[in-house]
Amino acid sequence: MLKYTKYLRLKINSLICNNIHMKTNRRTFLKTAGSLALFSVVPRHVLGRGYIAPSDQLTKGVIGVGSMGKSHFKYDGTRVVAICDVNKIHLKEATDQLKENVNQYHDFRDLLLDKNVDIVHIATPPHWHGLMAVEAAKAGKDIFCEKPMTRTIGEGKRVVEAMQQYGRIFRLNTWFRFKDPFYGLGTPVKPLKKLIQSGLLGWPLKVTISKHTGFNWKFFWIGKTDLEPQPIPKELDYNLWLGPAPFKPYNAHRTATTFRGYWDYDGGGLGDMGQHYIDPVQYILDKDYTSPVKIEVDAPQQHPDAVGVWNSITYTYEDGCQIVLWGEDYGEPNTPYITGPNGNVYKNFVCDIPDWQRKLADYPEPADQNTDFLECIKTRQKFALNEMNGHRSSTIVNLGVIALRLNRTLHFNPLTQEFINDPEANRLLDQPMRAPWSI
Repeated sequence: MLKYTKYLRLKINSLICNNIHMKTNRRTFLKTAGSLALFSVVPRHVLGRGYIAPSDQLTKGVIGVGSMGKSHFKYDGTRVVAICDVNKIHLKEATDQLKENVNQYHDFRDLLLDKNVDIVHIATPPHWHGLMAVEAAKAGKDIFCEKPMTRTIGEGKRVVEAMQQYGRIFRLNTWFRFKDPFYGLGTPVKPLKKLIQSGLLGWPLKVTISKHTGFNWKFFWIGKTDLEPQPIPKELDYNLWLGPAPFKPYNAHRTATTFRGYWDYDGGGLGDMGQHYIDPVQYILDKDYTSPVKIEVDAPQQHPDAVGVWNSITYTYEDGCQIVLWGEDYGEPNTPYITGPNGNVYKNFVCDIPDWQRKLADYPEPADQNTDFLECIKTRQKFALNEMNGHRSSTIVNLGVIALRLNRTLHFNPLTQEFINDPEANRLLDQPMRAPWSI
C-alpha cells in the first residue's frame, strides 16, 4: 500500500515537472493525471483491509437476481458491479434494470473470483445460503445474506466458523431488531426491549407470534405432493439451481417463488418469515447466544418432500421463557403478544400495567447497536445482526422445521447444538449435500 501510494505521488510529481519545464500540453497532462487518479480507485483486497476508496463507495456482486435480488440493487454507498444467476432471463431482466454494464456470471464461483467485488449479496433459495456464504468468506468478500440465514443448523455453524476464520463482516437481511415498526405491534422493537429489561413485566415471559398478535405465517407456501416431471426450460440450468439439494425431476413448482414449499430448499411460511418474526424476540429476551431446550409441535403428519401446515410450535428455554407460534386460525384472538407474571403487552403496543409509560421513563435505554453495515465493513466491527446471533435465530426456525418433520417433541442442548439422545433428529442437523458440493 505504501509503495503503491509513493509510486503514484512520484508519477504525478513527474508529470507536473514535465509540464513546467518541458511545456507539456495542458490537455495531455490533465488526461494523463486523470487516468492515474481513476486507476488509484482499486478494490480493497489490493490495498489492504480497512482501506476506503476515494469515492467512499463499496462494490457489490449479487448472486440470485430474481425478484428478491433485483429489489436490493440500490443500497446507499454501494454500486453493483457484478450479477449472477442460473436463469438467463433473470440475468437479462437484471441487466435491463441496472441500465449499466456489469459483469454477468452463470456460476457463483466465477463471481467470487471477481476482484472488483467487495460485498457479496446472497439472494438465492436458502439451500444455497450456507455454502455460498462460506465460499464468499474464503474468497475474501464481506457478505449480505437473505433470510433464513441457513437451511440447516449445521450449515449455520459452518458460517459462524468461516466468518471468524477469514475475518469477514456478515449481515443477515432482516432488520426489525433495530428499525421499522414491528408488524402488528405498531412500534419499533427498542421500546419493547426497554420494557422487558426494566423488569416491569416480571420473568419468565411468553411471547406468542400469531395472526392475532399481528403476524401472518403465509401458509400459501406449501408444497404439492403430486408433481409430474416437466421439460426443463432452456433458459434455466436446473442442475446448478439444485446444487447441493437432492436430485428431484424438474417441475416449475419446485423453482421460482414456490420453492419455499419443499423441505429440500426451505421450510414454508416458517422458513420464509421465521427470522423476521423470531429474531427480534430473541433480541428482546436477551437470548442472542443460546437456544431453546425443548421444542413441541401440534401439526398434521408432514409429507417427506412437501411442506404442510401446522397448528402450533412451542419453544421453551432453560429459564422458563417461551416463544409460541400459532398457525393460521389457531388460538384465542385476545391473547397478549407478551405474557408476564406482572403484566401483558398486546397488539399495537398496549400494556395493561397501570401507569406503565411513566414508570418506564425512569429506566435506561437499551444499548446502541451497530446498524450501519458499510461503516462496519470499513471499521471491521460486527454488524448488529451478524453470523453469531443470526445463527441462533436461524436455529430457532430450523428447530421448528425438524420438530415438524419428525412430528414430535425434541430436547436440545444449546451448548453442543445437538439433540439429546435423539439420533434421528441429529441426522437432520447436517443433511448430506449432493456431490460434488460440500461445506
